[in-house]
Amino acid sequence: MTDALQPTFNIEKIYVKDLSLEVPNSPQVFLQREAPQVDIEIKTREQKVDEGIYEVVITVTTTAHIAEKTFFLAEASQAGIFQLRNIPDAEIGPILGIGCPNILFPYVRETISDLIARAGFPPVVLAPVNFEPIYQARLKQQESAAPAVVPVTH
Repeated sequence: MTDALQPTFNIEKIYVKDLSLEVPNSPQVFLQREAPQVDIEIKTREQKVDEGIYEVVITVTTTAHIAEKTFFLAEASQAGIFQLRNIPDAEIGPILGIGCPNILFPYVRETISDLIARAGFPPVVLAPVNFEPIYQARLKQQESAAPAVVPVTH
């Protein structure tokens, strides 16, 4: 097989695409002694940018609250540009939906933890995520064009 036909997978760029933080009930929330409930939502999406070039984005939304009082809302979208060449079409979906999010996850995990700590709260450390069920759920939801969402409660 010549080099031109060899399967190629390269990470071209990893970057923060979007980042936001809200602490709507400060400073009162810092006086609260009860631990808030922390809800985490993870979404993934991908798009073809050019021939053989794809962008994959993981968005993590972390919300801490007690009843209706929100402590914080932190959201980070971590993105990567990946080159996939000479890879069978049947394998591209799992690479983009499972493999690439696994590469991006440690970055978004660190970004969320750091963002929440900088807001004055104990850092939230995201547990490891298996992206295969998220990918499978997205395959089932493709007709509705709704992104797959997996809620996680700490």
